[in-house]
Amino acid sequence: MSQAPIKTLRAGATLAISAADLDEKIRLTQETALRWQSRNLSLRSPLDPALPDRPGRPEKPILVPPKATEKRSLHTLPGRIAMLHALAHIELNAVDLALDIVARFASEPVPQSFFDGWMLVAFEEAKHFGLVRDRLRALGADYGDMPAHDGLWQAAHSTRNDLTARLAVVPLILEARGLDVTPSLQVKMRETGDIDSADVLKIIYDDEKGHVAVGAKWFRFLCAREKRDPAKTFQGLVRANFRGTLKAPFNDIARAEAGLTPSFYRSLSSISHA
Repeated sequence: MSQAPIKTLRAGATLAISAADLDEKIRLTQETALRWQSRNLSLRSPLDPALPDRPGRPEKPILVPPKATEKRSLHTLPGRIAMLHALAHIELNAVDLALDIVARFASEPVPQSFFDGWMLVAFEEAKHFGLVRDRLRALGADYGDMPAHDGLWQAAHSTRNDLTARLAVVPLILEARGLDVTPSLQVKMRETGDIDSADVLKIIYDDEKGHVAVGAKWFRFLCAREKRDPAKTFQGLVRANFRGTLKAPFNDIARAEAGLTPSFYRSLSSISHA
């Protein structure tokens, strides 16, 4: 059992975010999610621990600016390891981002099903991190062996005071990007003969559609409650809170299945499409 007993959903999410030991972080995440799903936890308490400014992390990997991370060919073993390492880092950040939206916004006037959705996301992101880390280890490497960048957490930090902005930036930009790039990565992994890694990518891709759908559902819910146009609101929030451009090509079909239609993102793209 955990050293600090989990008393509420917000406390469990906060303890998991704060944990620097990654095995403990994953265990706390999944225990909290299962206990919440079985209705064994209340939502919050005045005695909950304070949310940290940054998630707990081990000493490695060293964090560097995004441009300092190397791009390598997937047709080499070091290239596949580098890609999987980058993916492990993304999935680890995704665990903390899902936990953070629960803990940070636990006092928001939203239905309980909001927290159901995000704890399922946190549980699945923790599963993804474990799958990718297992593949790294099978290839003779481990998470922490290479530098990684901090852009994902910076995007979350910039939207810490606005739930609608957080939903726009994290699930509807950062997670949706996974829907665009993962299918081609799967194909390349299969071409190299690394079927096990390709199978992991397929699991992640299938789950990520659901994660983007959770984001789109609650983004639309908040816009409807405030009588705001979802696509226009999204565009304004992205321009205000996201550094960088949205890069084509887009996986329009998978995005639309998740509730993210082209009217949201086409006008923000660095390449205009007819």
